[in-house]
Amino acid sequence: MTEPARLTVKLAKEDFKFAAAHFTLFPDAPAERLHGHNYRVRIELEGREMGPEGLLAPVAEVKTRIRAICQELDEHTLIPEKSPQLEVTLEGTAVTIRCRGRHYQLPADEVRLLPLPNVTMELLAVHVWNQLAASLAPGRVEVLTVEVEETAGQSCSYRAPLRRA
Repeated sequence: MTEPARLTVKLAKEDFKFAAAHFTLFPDAPAERLHGHNYRVRIELEGREMGPEGLLAPVAEVKTRIRAICQELDEHTLIPEKSPQLEVTLEGTAVTIRCRGRHYQLPADEVRLLPLPNVTMELLAVHVWNQLAASLAPGRVEVLTVEVEETAGQSCSYRAPLRRA
């Protein structure tokens, strides 16, 4: 049985990027040192049919949403608020993070607490996928792929069908 034909729209614009600091947590080793990356985001929208206007999806709206997601993360320190290894507290205008003998205190407006157990390219790909998928209107797009590139030649893609009511 042959699979039905599919359309794939790929978006990898120059401004789909964010610069952020983080450290990765490991189960049996110290966390990485705080460092940063210039992340890049690419997406693919897949479906079986175009609308009467010859479009799979409203690409302009999708690009606007990707840029907004990147902007939310840009120039922030990304902290995984769901990590059992971290103690995170808000003290006035500062966020204090404690992890295995390390202690960081950062301006609260320069921190993004993410609903994740760690900050890895894998979890960032899923996080961006969830943010983008939530904003896609029901339509012809059936599958969304989000790729987050951490450094040149090192990336992770997350591909899943969109859940429709």
